[in-house]
Amino acid sequence: MKKVKHAVLGLGWFGEKHCEALAAIPNVELHAVCTRNSGRLAEVAQKFGAKKTFTDYHVMLADPDLESVSITTMWDQHAAPAIAALQAGKHVFLEKPMASTLADCDAIVNAANAARGFFMVGHICRFNPRYAAAKQEIAAGKIGKIISMYARRNLPAWVGATVLDKIGPIIGDCVHDTDLMFWFSGSRAVSAYAQTVKFRAHANPDLGQVMYRLESGASCILESVWCLPDTTPFQIDERLEVVGTEGSISIHDTHPNLMIVDKSGARCPDTTYWPMIHGQLRGALRDELAYFANCVATGGKPTVITAEESREAVRACLAAEQSAASGLVVKM
Repeated sequence: MKKVKHAVLGLGWFGEKHCEALAAIPNVELHAVCTRNSGRLAEVAQKFGAKKTFTDYHVMLADPDLESVSITTMWDQHAAPAIAALQAGKHVFLEKPMASTLADCDAIVNAANAARGFFMVGHICRFNPRYAAAKQEIAAGKIGKIISMYARRNLPAWVGATVLDKIGPIIGDCVHDTDLMFWFSGSRAVSAYAQTVKFRAHANPDLGQVMYRLESGASCILESVWCLPDTTPFQIDERLEVVGTEGSISIHDTHPNLMIVDKSGARCPDTTYWPMIHGQLRGALRDELAYFANCVATGGKPTVITAEESREAVRACLAAEQSAASGLVVKM
């Protein structure tokens, strides 16, 4: 079996998750890892058996053996390495959100469209089997025309505290459901109104609530509360309701599909995105990376999500953040 020589650029918590997922994909070789922190670089390389290490991604991208790369840096550091990798002829898997500004998104989209390598943004929810099944039902016309959608993606306070100095709840998590709503409806937002609440000493608000009006006429409501009690037994309260003219769909993930009660209390481990099963990472993260690797291996362009669709989700979320800051409805 031919193995795709893949690299991971950015070795924070999620960069390491990429390494775990890649290690569970038979036709992928973790060819290289890259970060500026030499201590972290050595730690991750040894843990996952990466063949090469780099502190400069420009040097890594010059490696002729390297075929593809995951970019898992912070969202405001996506544009430069993504464009450089595309221009170097590599296949690029970029974590969401695509970028922190619409100008950077446009630059990435233009580079992707001009590149010979494949490009895909990691909108992991499209690989959640429940959302994928919902899309199939909607596409088959089972619920008629969508008129309303409601999404909830809430986290315990301790989880929010780990990222609130880097990213806020609207672009950080509502971007998932924004993309899903646009994907389900085949439409996009024409206006956004949002509110936020901030009570802790972080750079970004503790919660965000968004309302979109879509071109199709549908109304969408999203909430992302990053301050549930720390005693909450799960790391995410994730729900999506879709109402059509002829039916409805309800998705409830991750809690409470598995609950464990022991001497320390109740907990609901993840069973969807990156569960560890039989000693290997499984779930939607592995599935989307395997999908991308198979595209690279077979020469088939990824079609589950386009660069333009990922840009659209960022555009809507940035408009919502603008609305929250101004108190006004933002027209798009």
